[in-house]
This record gives sequence, structure tokens and C-alpha cells, in this order.
Amino acid sequence: MNTASHETLLIIDFGSQVTQLIARRLRELSVYCEIHPYQSVTMEKIRELAPKAIIFSGGPDSVTRTGSPRAPQEVYDYGVPILGICYGQQVMMEQLGGLVVGGKISGGGGTAEFGRAFVQREGQLDLLDGWFSDGREQVWMSHGDHVSRLAPGFEVYGVSPNAPYAITGDSERHFYAVQFHPEVHHTPNGAKLFENFVRLAGFSRDWTMGAYREQMIETIREQVGDKKVICGLSGGVDSSVAAALIHEAIDDQLTCVFVDHGLLRKNEALEVVAMFRDHMNLHVIHADEADLFLGELDGVSDPETKRKIIGRLFIDVFQRYADEVEGADFLAQGTLYPDVIESVSFSGGPSVTIKSHHNVGGLPEKMGLKLVEPLRELFKDEVRALGRELGLPASFIGRHPFPGPGLAIRCPGEITREKLEILREADAVYIDQIRKHGLYDEIWQAFVAILPVRTVGVMGDGRTYDYACALRAVTSVDGMTADYYPFSHDFLGETATRIINEVPGINRVTYDITSKPPGTIEWE
Repeated sequence: MNTASHETLLIIDFGSQVTQLIARRLRELSVYCEIHPYQSVTMEKIRELAPKAIIFSGGPDSVTRTGSPRAPQEVYDYGVPILGICYGQQVMMEQLGGLVVGGKISGGGGTAEFGRAFVQREGQLDLLDGWFSDGREQVWMSHGDHVSRLAPGFEVYGVSPNAPYAITGDSERHFYAVQFHPEVHHTPNGAKLFENFVRLAGFSRDWTMGAYREQMIETIREQVGDKKVICGLSGGVDSSVAAALIHEAIDDQLTCVFVDHGLLRKNEALEVVAMFRDHMNLHVIHADEADLFLGELDGVSDPETKRKIIGRLFIDVFQRYADEVEGADFLAQGTLYPDVIESVSFSGGPSVTIKSHHNVGGLPEKMGLKLVEPLRELFKDEVRALGRELGLPASFIGRHPFPGPGLAIRCPGEITREKLEILREADAVYIDQIRKHGLYDEIWQAFVAILPVRTVGVMGDGRTYDYACALRAVTSVDGMTADYYPFSHDFLGETATRIINEVPGINRVTYDITSKPPGTIEWE
């Protein structure tokens, strides 16, 4: 996509764990933004991106340390508004003639501040419109160092008990800096601060999924020309939206391969194929390879071994079917912007990459195809919005996440066809209950895990010796952390009764109330 057609905000990342939240806040305001590690941001890069404003993120380092991260000095003469957050504030002060005092963590005598704090107003500033209606603002602090002398031209506009310069600004140059993190939900009014900043920077807020759809269609047509594209279709939100968008752009030049590994939910394969083949007129190859996958998984109980077998077979099967598509030069993937960000090493070395993603450069090397990645600039919520633009059914757009290994990791221990069938039926009842009670959209992810134990039970006048299962439901923003969903006892009792009565093979139901951390969302 030619992002030059959109006004851009550049986020210079100094290593904060929550930099992505800054981008999400801005995208929610219909502002296009890009995150770039500070090492890659030169003035040449800045001129190439032509940002209308710049934000400095937080970071774990101390500006008092020799060699700590900095922004290009010339950026302050570039002539656009700048907002510094936490470490970003300290960088601004240090580079513009102020002074930062190291706290105990960095070996100095300064004060530190972690967690919830309250900032008091110390003057009028346009950046703070809508703030301090109650005389103070709750914010989230996380700093060991603090600013002890402002840079020339700056004034103080907010203070907290351990941050004498919690909010500072140079109104003439439109430079602003805060010691706290407005991007996290622990700063309840943080979104308003970002809204004020983009308003002061003059953004027209032209980043919409309607505009993205039209521009990406043109980009795909220009990139692909008259060649063919193959797409691995899982039925999840990302691959579904990518396939629908590419189909709209190039129609019958797209072939989708749906690999059915026998580890899907009840009726899932039929529903996915029917939607794309029958209702959207896509060319879909339904690769029914359940026997292959389940045969190789027979007797395997280690969860990592399961994942590796499934991943290897998926690539082999996908390539086999893809080879049958004559003239295919391109591979479509549902790569998202968080995948791209997390696959870039912050400190420049491959050994410290935050997380490696299979769909950021892995599969194409084996296949020798060029990539089409129409979603790589989008966050998950934007993908859902794009799906609505494309007319995908709400039942697909709003689906809970489903893991690539499928039911294999919801079946601890050895996998058998019997256990998978029991699991499918129990999961179908559970999700039906959640939908009937109007709870589906409140929950990030819900599923049943079948436990590798049998328990004694009594049904009618007879003794049973069947499987136990665990219900799992969590709330989350991004899947990185999660809390269990607080179902009522009535709901849990009703659901347990239905599962035991309707699913042969289960005689005991439990509810998993573990949060993440310390647990994970999935069981394996």
C-alpha cells in the first residue's frame, strides 16, 4: 500500500513493552502510524516517511547511561509536533538542554515511581483539554529516573508526588512530554490526551477501513498483474479477510487451500468451505487429510511434539496442493502488523528477537513464491473492521481465536478419534450455551478441554467410568494477559448438566479459573 496517501505519525520505539498500545490508540483515532526502532530512524528515514507528528515511546534504559538510546538530534528542527512518553520525555530533556537525575535503579539519588499515581494541574495547556475535571488525573507511572531541570522553552503543566515535571510542554515549538504512560488503560483519560495531540498536529484523521480497502485492492492488482495467487485458508479471521480482499481484487486468479487436519471443531470444515466456495464464489481446494495427521499423531502425548508434527505436515500438504495450481507465483498470508513488529529485533541482533512468526518469512523460502500480505499494516481490531467492510458474516468476523494445532492442544495426552469426537460435541454444547446467554462477544476465547483421566459417576441406576472435561473462558485485550470469565453458578450448573446429558463419554465437568499468567489460555 502507498501509505504516502495518508497522513502519517511516526512512533520512535525506545524499547517499551507497551509501544504497540500507542499505535492502537492512534489507529482508534483514525490516524495512520508506524512504529520504527530508534536505531533505524535516521533523518533520511524521517524525510522518507514525511510524518506529520512524532511520538517518542518509553523504554527500559536510563538516559544517564553513556550510549543509551537517543533520537536524531536534527529531529527537533524538523518542524513537526513531538510527544515524549516516560523515557521519551527524558530523551527530549537531555537532548534539548535539560537534566535527568538517575534513580536508585540506575545508581543515582533520584526518586522512582511505579504504578498508579495522581497528577495535579500546574497551568493551562491545549494538550490537556478535557483533563483535570475533578482537579487531578489518575495516571500510570513506571520510571526510575526523573527530570530535575527543564530544557529551555519548556514549562511545567502537571506534577505528581515523585515527578515534579510530570507534564511539560513548549507550546511555541509544539513539543510535549509526559512522565507517565497515557497509552495504558491504567491512565483512564489517556485516549483524550492522544486525541488532543493529533488535533494540535492538524491530522484530518483519514485512516479508515473503507479507504484502506480501495487502496489495497489497487495495490494487489498492481503487484499481481495477471499471475495467480494461492492462499492458505484456515477459516480464522485473518486468513478469511485476506482471502476476501484478494478475491475482490483479482477474482478467479486466487485459489484457496483449506487443509482439514481432522482437528477442527464440529462442522467447521463444512461451514468454512460452504461460505467461501458457495456464498463468495472463491475457488477453494478442500484438502481432507485427517487420516494423515491423526495417523502421525497416534501415540504422541508431548504437546511440543504434537505442534511440530502438525506444523510439518501442514506445510507438506499445503505445498503438495499448491503445486497443482499451475502458474501460481504468489503466496497470500494473513500477516498482521503485530507479527511484523514482534519479528523485528529491537537491539539489532537475531538472538533477541521478541517473537518469531511462521508467517513472517518462513513458509515462502521453502516454496519459492512471492508474498502478498494485504493485512500487514493492520491490528486485529482493524482486520475485523475490514471484514465488515467486505461483507463477511458477523459469525466469522467475531469468532474467538482458534489455535493452528486445533483440538490437539485441547486434548492433553494421547489423541484418539474417540476423544476428539467427544471434545467436539462438548465444545459445541458449551459455545451454544454461551451464545444463548448473550455472552459470546464479552469473552475473548472459550473452549472445552478433555482431560486425560476417567472418573467414576452415577447415571440412572448405573455406574459410569468416563472422561472429565474442563471449561475455559477468558477475557483479554490482546491475548498476552487474561482473566477467567466470571460465569454465574447457575450458568455453570446448567452447562454442566447439558454436557453430561447430551455428550456420551463425559460424566464430570470442571471450570478453569486460572488467569494468564501464571497459566496460559490454552491447555497445551
